[in-house]
Amino acid sequence: MMSTSLAKTLKSVRFEVFGRVQGVFFRKNTRDTAQKKQLVGWVQNTSRGTVVGVVQGEESQVDTMKHWLASVGSPRSKIDRCVFSREKSIPKTEYAAFSIKK
Repeated sequence: MMSTSLAKTLKSVRFEVFGRVQGVFFRKNTRDTAQKKQLVGWVQNTSRGTVVGVVQGEESQVDTMKHWLASVGSPRSKIDRCVFSREKSIPKTEYAAFSIKK
């Protein structure tokens, strides 16, 4: 029987990144970074020039991904700000992988 202290806390958060984040491989880099952190979810360009998505997985990895989204990004991007919303603990992840939505 597994003790609850060993169970990993799973977290989900939505994000929207503002700045020069389209046409600079931001979505590809987001997917690659999320996969390295064993996170799931999705990322998508919007018609208003931002990038939106959902990240789910182990809480500590979601937190490091939030930092990446807010202040690192792809090499050619320029992030003005990143807004996080609907941050919550979840019983299990809702996605099988991390994907780029068209």
